[in-house]
Amino acid sequence: MKYSEIKDLSNEEVVTRIQEEKATLTKLKFAHAVSAIENPTRINKARKVVARLNTELTQRKAKTASESNS
Repeated sequence: MKYSEIKDLSNEEVVTRIQEEKATLTKLKFAHAVSAIENPTRINKARKVVARLNTELTQRKAKTASESNS
């Protein structure tokens, strides 16, 4: 998921996507622990998507907090 796609999502959609991507990441890690998955770079990509989503959510919260203080 690209950052431009993340910016188009609402806050609720971002939170939902974080939960979905974390579940996917957990499944990938478990599958890799049991037996090597075909493409282990999928774990890296999933981790980065979660990080991007969390970063966007944090920035939005900081933005709304600074706007409410003004």
